[in-house]
Amino acid sequence: MPHHILIADDDPHIREIICFALEKAGMKTVAVADGAAALQAIERRAPDLVVLDIGMPEMDGLEVCRRLRHTSDVPVLFLSARDEEIDRILGLEMGGDDYVTKPFSPRELVARVNVILRRARPAKAEPADDRQFLHGRLALLPASHTASFDGRPLVLTSIEFAILKGFLARPAHVLGRDMVMANAYTGNIHVADRTVDSHIRNIRAKLAAAGCTDAIETVHGVGFRLGRCGA
Repeated sequence: MPHHILIADDDPHIREIICFALEKAGMKTVAVADGAAALQAIERRAPDLVVLDIGMPEMDGLEVCRRLRHTSDVPVLFLSARDEEIDRILGLEMGGDDYVTKPFSPRELVARVNVILRRARPAKAEPADDRQFLHGRLALLPASHTASFDGRPLVLTSIEFAILKGFLARPAHVLGRDMVMANAYTGNIHVADRTVDSHIRNIRAKLAAAGCTDAIETVHGVGFRLGRCGA
């Protein structure tokens, strides 16, 4: 079955470009012009991924994502006409999976969508990962795509899950930013350092809310290392 993608952007030209590129890649698309219409479309049919413009009037993409995260963990790719770090950080910390700045290459957008979809829903041909990762009071089960700390469930995006799995696979190693994102993205996808830091900050915040205050340590000038996780 083709993936179902929802695009929300107030610019009809942008909507047309994205729909054409994604449909050419074999996906089905639905496009809306504002945030309220996006939420209504999601209620009617849950998409496999949402492309959200941050700068929509009345209800912007960040507010749509904020409301969406109360009930859904559907992957979100943010779009913005502004190349500002505050947008990038807010978007990712709110639960976005990736971020593309306008003007963008349709080919790059399709590549990023495909990467997110592969992480969110692995291909059926791939063998199931039956390993169970345990470290301190942190547990992660790839087969069921579930994670918990001290028995408390963690709600992670597909990218956050993949990053955490990378740390648990090498609990004693210090991972540089390139290695952190290589664990989360496949293909030659460039991700800015600040994007990596935003994902790490978001994982730390979610684990802290579950009672883990030592999840990921920063090794200055080198990268990051898995902490004791309440051990």
